[in-house]
Amino acid sequence: MSDHEDSVVSNGISLMDRDAESMAAQKAWSPLGSKPVHKQTLCSPLANGGDPTPEVTQNCAGDSHLQEKHSVHGDSTAAGPDSEQSSAEPPVVPAPPNSTEPSAYPAELNGGLYLDVPKLIQLPITATLAPAERLWSTDRDEAVKLRIEGSGPGSETPVTVHQMFLETVKAWGDHAALASKKEGQWVTQTWRQYYEQCRAAAKSFLKLGLERYHGVGILGFNCAEWFISDVGCILAGGLATGIYTTNSPEACQYVAANCNANVLIVENHKQLVKILQVKDQLPHLKAIVQYKDELQQKLPNLYTWAEFMKLGEEVLDEQLNAVIDSLRANECCTLIYTSGTTGNPKGVMLSHDNITWTANTAGMVTELVPGEEVVVSYLPLSHVAAQMNDIWVCMRLGGTTYFAEPDALKGSLGTTLKEARPTAFLGVPRVWEKMQEKMKAVGAKASPMKKRVADWAKSIGLQYNYSAMNGEPVVPWGFMLCDNLVFKRVRFALGLDRCKACFTGAAPITKDTLEYFMSLNIPLFELYGMSESSGPHTVSWTNAYQIMSCGQVMTGCKTKLDKPDAEGNGEICFWGRHVFMGYLNMPDKTAEALDQDGWLHSGDLGKHDKNDFLYITGRIKELIITAGGENIPPVHIEDAVKAETPIISNAMLIGDKRKFLSMLLTLKCTVDDNGDPTDELSPEALAYCQQLGVTATKVSEITASKEPAIYNAIQEGMERVNARATSNAQKIQKWVILAQDFSVSGGELGPTMKLKRPVVVKMYHEIIEQMYAVVQEQ
Repeated sequence: MSDHEDSVVSNGISLMDRDAESMAAQKAWSPLGSKPVHKQTLCSPLANGGDPTPEVTQNCAGDSHLQEKHSVHGDSTAAGPDSEQSSAEPPVVPAPPNSTEPSAYPAELNGGLYLDVPKLIQLPITATLAPAERLWSTDRDEAVKLRIEGSGPGSETPVTVHQMFLETVKAWGDHAALASKKEGQWVTQTWRQYYEQCRAAAKSFLKLGLERYHGVGILGFNCAEWFISDVGCILAGGLATGIYTTNSPEACQYVAANCNANVLIVENHKQLVKILQVKDQLPHLKAIVQYKDELQQKLPNLYTWAEFMKLGEEVLDEQLNAVIDSLRANECCTLIYTSGTTGNPKGVMLSHDNITWTANTAGMVTELVPGEEVVVSYLPLSHVAAQMNDIWVCMRLGGTTYFAEPDALKGSLGTTLKEARPTAFLGVPRVWEKMQEKMKAVGAKASPMKKRVADWAKSIGLQYNYSAMNGEPVVPWGFMLCDNLVFKRVRFALGLDRCKACFTGAAPITKDTLEYFMSLNIPLFELYGMSESSGPHTVSWTNAYQIMSCGQVMTGCKTKLDKPDAEGNGEICFWGRHVFMGYLNMPDKTAEALDQDGWLHSGDLGKHDKNDFLYITGRIKELIITAGGENIPPVHIEDAVKAETPIISNAMLIGDKRKFLSMLLTLKCTVDDNGDPTDELSPEALAYCQQLGVTATKVSEITASKEPAIYNAIQEGMERVNARATSNAQKIQKWVILAQDFSVSGGELGPTMKLKRPVVVKMYHEIIEQMYAVVQEQ
C-alpha cells in the first residue's frame, strides 16, 4: 500500500484537488465570475429580499462586515439547525496544495493530509449575498453561508440563475436552445426567445399572486413548457418544484402542500384530475395551468398555457426586474423531492449557487464545449440528474435540448436519438440494459458468418477500450477495420455517432453492461451523486475512468470516507458548493444528513484506489445484517446472479435478520404502452429459452410448471455465484421467481429504475415468509 493509501485509510479522507493546470483551465473557461473570493460581506436584512438601500450598500462596502471565527475541531455529534450547536464556530477548510494565502488555512497538518474539517472563506463585496449565520437551513426564506474556497476551484464569485441565464443569452442569443417536435417537425427556440418566454411566465406568476419563497409545482413530461415554468418561477422569486408524473393524487398533495404551492402546472387532463381530487387540501393554491391539450372543462382559476402566458402582459418590466434584482445566490430557488422510499418525500432545498456553480463545474470537468452541445431530455425532470443535465448544464453552455416523446422509455427514444444526434447522453442503467438486450436480440438472428465477425470485432473493441482506460497507447491490430465495419455503424444506428460522452448514473450498473458497450467502442462514464449534492459529486470522463468506478471527485469538491474499516471502506461524505441547503421544514432529517461541520453524509459505503477513483461498495441502509451478525452488501451479489443467467431481469437479495440469504427473481418480459410489464417474454428471454430447448413464450408458462430447464439453469448460475462467495453466510440458499417484473408503476422501482427495497419487502412479504417457512419445516 502506498503512503497516500495508508494516509487515506488512517484518516478516512481523500482530498482530491486538481493541479494548477486544471485550475487555470477553469479560470479561462468560466466567464461567470472567475474572480477569486476572499471575504464575505453580511449586509443588513432585506425586506422580503428587496434591493439594498444606499445605506445598506455603504455598510456592506465598509468594515462593518462580520468576521467569522474558526475552530479546528468541533463536537462530533451531528447537530441540526435548531439545536444549541447551530451557532457553532465555522469549521476549517483544507488548504489547496498550491494555496498562496497561508493566513486562510491552519498551519497544522494531520498525517500528511490537511485537516479534514473545512473552513468558510469570506466573500468579496462584489458578490451581494443575503445575510446568513449557518451552512444549512430548513426554512424556505433563510439564506445559508456558502462553502467558498480561498483560491482556485471553488472560489468563483456566486451568481444567480438569472445572471447565468443572461450571460448565456449575451453569448449565444441566436443559438438554438430548445427543440420540440410539432406535427412531426422539429421546432426550435433560440436562447433569446427562451429567455423572453421565461420572463413572460415570471410576469404571469406574479399576476397570479405567486408569493416569495412559495412553490410552483410542475407535473408532466419533459417539454419547453416545463423548462419555462421552472425558470420563470425562479425569476419570479418562487421555488420551482418538480412532481413525478407517476405520483398518486395523495403524493401530489403532499409535495404541493409541503412547498406551499401557489400555482400548479399540469401536462394534461390525466394529471389535472389528480390535482382536482386534492385541491381542497391545498390552502395556498391559487391557480392551475394545463400546458397540453384542450381543457375538457372550464373551472375557476384553471388556465390553458396560452391563457397563462398572456396573463402577465400588463405586469411592468420594472416590477419583474425588481424581483430579479432581489434574488440572492445563497437563497433557495428549487426543491427536489426525494422518492420517499422510507416515509414522506423530503424537499431538498437547492440555492442559486448550488445550481449555477455545479452546472459550471460539471460542464468544465467533462470537457463539454460551449455553444456546441446537444442533449436529449427524457428522464424525469423532477429528478436532479435530468434537471442538472437538461436544464442547467445546457443553460451554462448555451447548448441545445431536444425533447423526447412521452413514450420515450417505451420505445420512441431511439428515434429521437437518431434525429437529434446528441453530443452527450445520460442514461440510467436500465436504459443501457434495454439497448443491450435489443442489440443482442438482433445479433442472435444474424448469420453464423456475421456472428463470427461481430464477436471478433467486439473482442478487439474491448481490448482497445481497456488499453485506453489504463492509459496505454496501444491500438490492437484490426481496430480501425472493426471501427469502420462495426462500431461506427452501431453508433449511427443508435443515434450516438456524434456522442463524445455517454454517461450512466442514478443507480448501480453491472460490469456485463459496461463491458458490452466498451466492446462496441462506446465506453459508459459513471457519475455519482445525490439530490443533496445538486446532482454530481464524482465524475468519469474520457481521459479519467475506470470500469466499475464512479470516477473522481469534481473539481472544487472534496470527499471524506468516514469511519473506514481495515479495507478502506467508509461512509462517503461530501464537501463543496454543490451541497444542499437542507430539507424543507425537516430540521431532524437535515441534522442526520449534515453534520455540524457541514459535511454531507451520503449513507453510501465506498473506497478509493491509488488514483483516487471512488468505488461504491454498498449502502448503509441497504446492508443486510444476518441473524449471525454478518454485514452483506446486496448489489454485487444481485449483479453476479443477473450476469450468470441472462433471462433474469431483476434480482433482490433477502436476508436481513434471517439465518440465511434468499432471493426474489423476475424474468425479462415485454412492456405494454403504459410501460407496465406483460406476461410475454422479451426477445432476449425467448432466445435464451430456445438455446435450452424450451418452447415457452410467457412468464406464466415457466413459473406455472417450474420449467425444469430454466429452473436448473438458474440454479446452476446461483451455484457459480455461491462458489465465489467470501463466506458461507454470503451464499444464496433459496430463490423464487415472481409472477411479473418490477416496474415504476408497480411501485418496486423508483423514477430512475432504482430498486425500492422496503417497498418490495412489504409487497412480497407472504412469498418471502413462505420461502423461509419451507426451509424451517425441512
